[in-house]
Amino acid sequence: MKLSKRLQLILDQIPQGSRLADIGSDHALLPVAAVECGVAVQAIAGEVNQGPFEAAAKQVKESGMEDCIQVRRGDGLEVLSAGEADVITIAGMGGSLIAAILDRGIGKLEGVRRLVLQPNVGEDILRKWLLAHEWVLIDEFILEEDGKIYEVLVAEPERPGGPVTNEEIYSQRAIAGKVSLSAEWLLRMGPWLIRDAGTVFHDKWKSEIGKMNQILKSLSRSDLDTAKGKAAEIRADIEFIEEVLACLPKDKP
Repeated sequence: MKLSKRLQLILDQIPQGSRLADIGSDHALLPVAAVECGVAVQAIAGEVNQGPFEAAAKQVKESGMEDCIQVRRGDGLEVLSAGEADVITIAGMGGSLIAAILDRGIGKLEGVRRLVLQPNVGEDILRKWLLAHEWVLIDEFILEEDGKIYEVLVAEPERPGGPVTNEEIYSQRAIAGKVSLSAEWLLRMGPWLIRDAGTVFHDKWKSEIGKMNQILKSLSRSDLDTAKGKAAEIRADIEFIEEVLACLPKDKP
């Protein structure tokens, strides 16, 4: 099955032999591809809405994989039983919604060894949720497809002897010996993305600066002290982001 760049990148983060649960599976493209290529030995496609649920069921039936892929209708992780999946993927939603899904179904995360998450917005919200619930961001990726920029976050439960700890990845660090990044900024911009920044990362944050400048224009029409204070915060953020970008390479793909 031919996947989009975004879904292929998510598939590439699923360990071999996984029992996969894809939440918000839409047409079940990811579970079918994962089983088809042998990455997943079995999969669950969860979908809350009737139309996508029916589309997923049709896709699985046409693929001939009904014996190893179950399509279930339900809200978030309620389609799972604890211990039923060891890898969960959630893609194509806002970071706050993904965090809420994980929060509501936190009991279903028992036995899960990896989360692969692709928020459309609010990546920092999701990083904060993972940190607060002792999940370690072991890797993250950024890509552009069809004019949109996506980030993929890969997390595992924090454990002794793990590849990295939250303390390590969110410890304050300096870039090019010039700009010091606090944990707050690492959560906001991505601790792994900053280490391997390239063209897409720069494009994303230039776009964010553009949005912030639009907010500044709106705030400039207000005489309220709160608006002036907010504008000062935004200007400081823009200046800091520009300093960070100036210290990072931008010729990587």
